[in-house]
Amino acid sequence: MANQRIWAPWRLRYVKDANKSDECVFCTKPELGDDRKALIVHRGERCFVILNLYPYTSGHLMVMPFEHLGRLQDVDPGITAEMMDLAQQAMRRLEEVYSPEGFNLGLNQGRVAGAGVEGHIHLHVVPRWAGDNNYMPVLADTRVMPQSLEESYDALRGGFT
Repeated sequence: MANQRIWAPWRLRYVKDANKSDECVFCTKPELGDDRKALIVHRGERCFVILNLYPYTSGHLMVMPFEHLGRLQDVDPGITAEMMDLAQQAMRRLEEVYSPEGFNLGLNQGRVAGAGVEGHIHLHVVPRWAGDNNYMPVLADTRVMPQSLEESYDALRGGFT
Protein backbone atom coordinates (compact mmCIF):
# COMPACT_ATOMS: atom_id res chain seq x y z
CA MET A 1 0.00 0.00 0.00
CA ALA A 2 1.30 3.47 -0.89
CA ASN A 3 0.44 4.91 2.54
CA GLN A 4 2.94 2.63 4.22
CA ARG A 5 5.83 4.83 2.95
CA ILE A 6 4.65 7.52 5.38
CA TRP A 7 5.78 5.43 8.33
CA ALA A 8 9.50 6.14 8.52
CA PRO A 9 11.36 3.74 10.86
CA TRP A 10 11.75 6.33 13.63
CA ARG A 11 8.01 7.06 13.55
CA LEU A 12 7.04 3.40 13.55
CA ARG A 13 9.24 2.84 16.63
CA TYR A 14 7.46 5.74 18.38
CA VAL A 15 4.01 4.43 17.49
CA LYS A 16 4.90 0.93 18.67
CA ASP A 17 6.38 2.27 21.94
CA ALA A 18 3.40 4.60 22.50
CA ASN A 19 0.96 1.73 22.07
CA LYS A 20 2.76 -0.63 24.51
CA SER A 21 1.27 1.08 27.52
CA ASP A 22 -2.33 1.53 28.58
CA GLU A 23 -1.42 5.12 29.50
CA CYS A 24 -1.84 7.87 26.94
CA VAL A 25 1.57 9.35 26.07
CA PHE A 26 -0.02 12.82 25.80
CA CYS A 27 -1.86 12.58 29.12
CA THR A 28 1.33 11.63 30.97
CA LYS A 29 3.43 14.56 29.68
CA PRO A 30 1.74 17.33 31.73
CA GLU A 31 1.90 15.11 34.83
CA LEU A 32 5.72 14.81 34.69
CA GLY A 33 6.14 18.08 36.57
CA ASP A 34 9.08 19.06 34.33
CA ASP A 35 7.90 20.95 31.25
CA ARG A 36 11.37 20.98 29.69
CA LYS A 37 11.65 17.19 29.97
CA ALA A 38 8.07 16.85 28.70
CA LEU A 39 8.81 19.37 25.88
CA ILE A 40 5.75 21.44 26.86
CA VAL A 41 6.52 24.98 25.69
CA HIS A 42 3.26 26.50 26.96
CA ARG A 43 0.33 25.59 29.22
CA GLY A 44 -3.02 27.23 28.66
CA GLU A 45 -6.18 26.88 30.72
CA ARG A 46 -7.49 23.72 29.04
CA CYS A 47 -4.83 23.01 26.40
CA PHE A 48 -1.08 22.92 26.03
CA VAL A 49 1.57 23.32 23.32
CA ILE A 50 4.27 20.66 23.03
CA LEU A 51 7.17 19.96 20.70
CA ASN A 52 6.73 16.84 18.59
CA LEU A 53 9.21 14.24 19.84
CA TYR A 54 9.69 13.07 16.23
CA PRO A 55 9.37 16.32 14.27
CA TYR A 56 8.99 16.76 10.53
CA THR A 57 10.89 20.07 10.77
CA SER A 58 12.56 22.07 13.53
CA GLY A 59 9.90 23.77 15.63
CA HIS A 60 7.18 21.18 14.85
CA LEU A 61 4.60 21.84 17.57
CA MET A 62 1.35 20.18 18.61
CA VAL A 63 -1.59 21.80 20.39
CA MET A 64 -3.86 19.54 22.41
CA PRO A 65 -6.31 19.54 25.30
CA PHE A 66 -5.27 18.32 28.73
CA GLU A 67 -8.45 16.22 28.66
CA HIS A 68 -8.16 12.83 26.94
CA LEU A 69 -10.46 13.22 23.93
CA GLY A 70 -10.09 11.18 20.76
CA ARG A 71 -12.57 12.77 18.37
CA LEU A 72 -12.84 16.39 17.35
CA GLN A 73 -16.61 15.92 17.27
CA ASP A 74 -16.51 15.30 21.04
CA VAL A 75 -14.38 18.32 21.96
CA ASP A 76 -16.12 21.13 23.84
CA PRO A 77 -16.31 24.33 21.72
CA GLY A 78 -14.36 26.21 24.41
CA ILE A 79 -11.48 23.76 24.10
CA THR A 80 -11.60 23.98 20.31
CA ALA A 81 -11.43 27.78 20.53
CA GLU A 82 -8.44 27.60 22.88
CA MET A 83 -6.70 25.10 20.56
CA MET A 84 -7.09 27.49 17.64
CA ASP A 85 -5.95 30.48 19.73
CA LEU A 86 -2.84 28.55 20.81
CA ALA A 87 -2.21 27.47 17.21
CA GLN A 88 -2.24 31.14 16.19
CA GLN A 89 0.12 32.01 19.03
CA ALA A 90 2.36 29.10 18.08
CA MET A 91 2.51 30.34 14.49
CA ARG A 92 3.41 33.85 15.64
CA ARG A 93 6.12 32.45 17.94
CA LEU A 94 7.50 30.26 15.17
CA GLU A 95 7.60 33.31 12.89
CA GLU A 96 9.58 35.23 15.53
CA VAL A 97 12.07 32.43 16.11
CA TYR A 98 12.42 30.64 12.76
CA SER A 99 10.93 32.93 10.06
CA PRO A 100 9.18 30.12 8.17
CA GLU A 101 7.76 30.80 4.73
CA GLY A 102 4.57 28.86 5.42
CA PHE A 103 2.84 26.38 7.73
CA ASN A 104 1.07 23.05 7.63
CA LEU A 105 -1.65 22.59 10.23
CA GLY A 106 -3.51 19.34 10.60
CA LEU A 107 -5.43 16.86 12.71
CA ASN A 108 -5.21 13.13 12.02
CA GLN A 109 -8.17 11.35 13.56
CA GLY A 110 -8.05 7.57 13.48
CA ARG A 111 -5.28 5.18 12.46
CA VAL A 112 -6.40 5.03 8.81
CA ALA A 113 -6.11 8.84 8.68
CA GLY A 114 -2.50 8.73 9.87
CA ALA A 115 -2.93 9.26 13.61
CA GLY A 116 0.23 7.95 15.24
CA VAL A 117 -1.33 8.32 18.68
CA GLU A 118 -5.01 7.58 18.66
CA GLY A 119 -7.33 8.58 21.45
CA HIS A 120 -5.94 12.05 22.20
CA ILE A 121 -6.76 14.66 19.59
CA HIS A 122 -3.92 17.02 18.69
CA LEU A 123 -3.30 19.73 16.12
CA HIS A 124 0.07 19.75 14.35
CA VAL A 125 1.65 23.15 13.64
CA VAL A 126 4.54 22.57 11.24
CA PRO A 127 6.70 25.46 10.01
CA ARG A 128 7.78 25.15 6.36
CA TRP A 129 10.47 26.65 4.14
CA ALA A 130 11.10 26.47 0.41
CA GLY A 131 13.28 23.43 -0.24
CA ASP A 132 12.81 21.90 3.23
CA ASN A 133 11.59 18.68 1.65
CA ASN A 134 14.95 17.53 0.34
CA TYR A 135 16.02 14.13 -0.99
CA MET A 136 16.90 12.59 2.38
CA PRO A 137 13.36 11.46 3.36
CA VAL A 138 12.80 10.04 -0.11
CA LEU A 139 16.06 8.15 -0.61
CA ALA A 140 17.16 7.26 2.90
CA ASP A 141 14.04 7.41 5.11
CA THR A 142 16.02 10.00 7.08
CA ARG A 143 15.06 13.50 8.17
CA VAL A 144 17.78 16.10 8.60
CA MET A 145 17.07 18.32 11.60
CA PRO A 146 19.24 21.44 11.87
CA GLN A 147 18.30 21.90 15.54
CA SER A 148 17.96 19.55 18.50
CA LEU A 149 14.71 19.33 20.48
CA GLU A 150 16.43 20.97 23.44
CA GLU A 151 17.50 23.93 21.30
CA SER A 152 13.99 24.19 19.86
CA TYR A 153 12.52 24.12 23.38
CA ASP A 154 14.81 26.93 24.55
CA ALA A 155 14.01 29.01 21.47
CA LEU A 156 10.22 28.56 21.64
CA ARG A 157 9.59 28.59 25.42
CA GLY A 158 7.93 31.89 26.33
CA GLY A 159 6.31 34.26 23.90
CA PHE A 160 2.81 32.89 24.56
CA THR A 161 0.21 34.89 26.48
